[in-house]
This record gives sequence, C-alpha cells and structure tokens, in this order.
Amino acid sequence: MEKLSTQSSNREGSHSQSHPHNHHHSQKGSWYSLSLTQQIFLGLIVGVFLGWGFPEFSIKIAFLRDIFMNLIKSIIAPLLFSTIVIGITGAGDLKKVGRIGLKSLIYFELVTGFALLIGMAIANWVEPGKGIQLNMNTDVSTIGKLAHTQPKTLIQTIVHLFPSSIVESMAKGDVLQIVFFSLMFAIAVSSLGARGKVIVDLCESLAQVMFRLTGYVMKFAPYGIGAAMAHTVAEQGLAILKNLGLLIGSLYFALFLFIVLILFPIAFMARVPLWNFIKAIREPFAIAFVTTSSESALPKALEMTERLGVPRHIAGFVLPTGYSFNLDGTTLYLALASIFVGQVAESSVPGFQFTLEQQLTMMLTLMVTSKGVAAVPRASLVVLMATAGSFFPKEVGPIAIAMIFGVDELMDMARTSVNVLGNCLAAVVISRWEGEFDDARALAFGTEQEQPLMVVE
Repeated sequence: MEKLSTQSSNREGSHSQSHPHNHHHSQKGSWYSLSLTQQIFLGLIVGVFLGWGFPEFSIKIAFLRDIFMNLIKSIIAPLLFSTIVIGITGAGDLKKVGRIGLKSLIYFELVTGFALLIGMAIANWVEPGKGIQLNMNTDVSTIGKLAHTQPKTLIQTIVHLFPSSIVESMAKGDVLQIVFFSLMFAIAVSSLGARGKVIVDLCESLAQVMFRLTGYVMKFAPYGIGAAMAHTVAEQGLAILKNLGLLIGSLYFALFLFIVLILFPIAFMARVPLWNFIKAIREPFAIAFVTTSSESALPKALEMTERLGVPRHIAGFVLPTGYSFNLDGTTLYLALASIFVGQVAESSVPGFQFTLEQQLTMMLTLMVTSKGVAAVPRASLVVLMATAGSFFPKEVGPIAIAMIFGVDELMDMARTSVNVLGNCLAAVVISRWEGEFDDARALAFGTEQEQPLMVVE
C-alpha cells in the first residue's frame, strides 16, 4: 500500500500530484532499472520456476525467506510504539476540533468494523487457505499445539494485556501488550502538554528511522519472496497457485460487496449526489490503484472533495485522519489474510483450531494494530506479521505470510483504491452530518456553473 512515505523525505520540494507519473521511475537504477514491485514479481516467477524445476535446490534456499522474515519481525516493536505514540499525541487536536473529531472517529470505527466482518465472512466461506500443508518438524507442531489449542479465557486475555515488562513484550513481539503500553504511554505524554514535546519529537524521529529501515528491508524482499515461493512450490506442487488465486479472487469479491452493501447505502442515507461523487473521485481512485499509494492520491482527493462541496476545514481534517483510522480496504484485507493464515495453520498443525472466538479477538486486535502503522510501506504485511505472532503457532504465521506477500501487489491496488474511496465518502458524510455540505457546489460539479461557486471559501 503506502509505498511512497519512505521516499517522501527525499523529495519534499516536489508536489505530490506528480507522484503517479514519478512513482514507478523513482527507484530507477536500483536493479536493472526495475521498480521494487517489478523485482518482487520477477522474484515470484523465478521462485515458481525453481520450485517446479529444482525442488531440492529450492528447499536449500529457504534460509533467504527466514532472513527476510526475521528482518520484518525486528522492525515491528519500535515501529508500532513510535507510530501509535505519534498518532495519539497528534490527536490532541481532536480537543480543538472536538465535535468533528468525535463524529469522524465514531464513523471510522463503524465502517472499518463492517469491513472486518465482511472480510471474515468471505474468508470463512471461500476457505482459500484450506488444504495447504506446510512441512514442519514434529517439535514445532507439538509446541504450536500446546501453545494454541487452549484459547485464553476472557479474564486471561484482559490480564495478558498488561505487560509486566515492556522490554520482554517487545523481545517476544507480543503485539497486544506493545499496543496497550503504547496507548497508555501516549496518553501520559499528551497529558504533559509542552513538557512531553521532547518525547513526541523523539518518537517522530524514531518513526522516520523505522520507515527508512523498512525501505531497506524491502530491498531484500524479491530474494526472500522468491525463496519462499520456490520452497512452497517445491513442497506443495503447483496446486498452491490455486489457493493464492482463490485468495486474490476472494479479496476483490469482498471489496465489491463492501462497496455495494456498506458504502453505497451510507452514500444514499447521507444524500450524497452519487454521479457527481463518482466523477469527483475517479482521478484519486485511479492514482491510488496505479501507484498502490494512498498518500499519492491525497492532494487530488482534497482538491476534489472540496470542489464537490466539502468545506476545506472538514476535508483537511477528515481525509488525513482517515489515513490512520479509516483504511477500509486494508482492514478488510487484513481480516481475509489473517483467516487465510489460520486455515493454513489448521491444515498444517495437528489439533490446532482457529475458533470463531479467536477470530473475533483477532479482528478486535487488528482494529487497533491496523491504525498504528498507516504510513508504513507494505504496512499490511508488518501488521499481519505482528498480529499473527499472538494467534498462530510461531512457525506457521511467517511462512504463510511469505506466500501471501508474493501476490500482495495484485491485492494492494484494490485495497488502496478502496481506502481512498472510503475516505472521500467519509469527508462528504461528516460535512453533511455537520450541516455544512454545499449542495449547490455539488450539483454544479464539472459544469460551467462550478467556477463562480469556487470563490465562496
């Protein structure tokens, strides 16, 4: 998804609207002038070929996959901590914007909740991960079985939220404890006002370093992904491609359902002029689809929603906040992908059950963790890896996620454009809720009458 954030600091002078054209050329010269996306696809194709033609060699190069996954795991704790602290302390502005902030957050939570439920329902219905058996040694299976076949009770889960040592939680990668500690820490920093600013600045710097480090780690992705796919095809045969095809199809179908069943009725209830709204968001939607970057579509989305009749102060608040709290497409994808990993775990670990109760607990966890790292390149992979550690046998999660990551780009385009669509709609809904939506401007959108009305703001 949000690939551009790591590069933004290098070209702050250039305006974001040029992103769609620059995006795929920005990494020229890195590896035969291929973009990272193209490198990952190439790694994927080479991996499938190696796994099919040279199975023994493919099993030997699995260590490259493990290196890549370890690198990803190492960045999770500092990244989650720094981004959650910045997010919560930055939300101090909510006190100023008060009412709009509260309405936005209620709306965001409701809509992303629906996105999670639809993703969960489709994953359980289609079962894209069923039948994938990862070859794991007995010891790991036994450990996995002992650790995960007895789900924690509600009381145990609540007690587990409170870490006795945050250092231990970070070392173990216990995402629930990291998130809870980060929230408490951020609230404490906020309450200090100006005296807490030094901590916020520190977290801001830490987050920037982690974004940059994530960019470096992703340069190794083509090799890690290629090795992962080679190893998987060597063990599973080409039949595995059917499961991954099912996963991609499930996501597109689930996103379509989400637009039809959730976003369309919301637009209808908020009396959004639908045809003009579609005309207005066509361009930011297309930019997001092509660049797989929500950020590159933001300037255009701001401009278009304002032209459609959303007051500048509402668009300027709701759209950027939505980039942290209202990622509908990403949230739905995370629900789908996490249950895919659960189904792989059920097929691979004897006795492991991913119960409905555990699924719902995981969805609640994802509602928090998916908001922490909105601006991170390949955020969904990092969030999924972080959350999977708490729910699945430790060897299954990373291997299953490595398989998903190979086809992630194909799913990324759809979920990122739905993120942009959801945020543009949110801006219109909140301005309507506030009674500030300009119907005259909305009806005049794209016509000759629009220009005189633009001077109003």
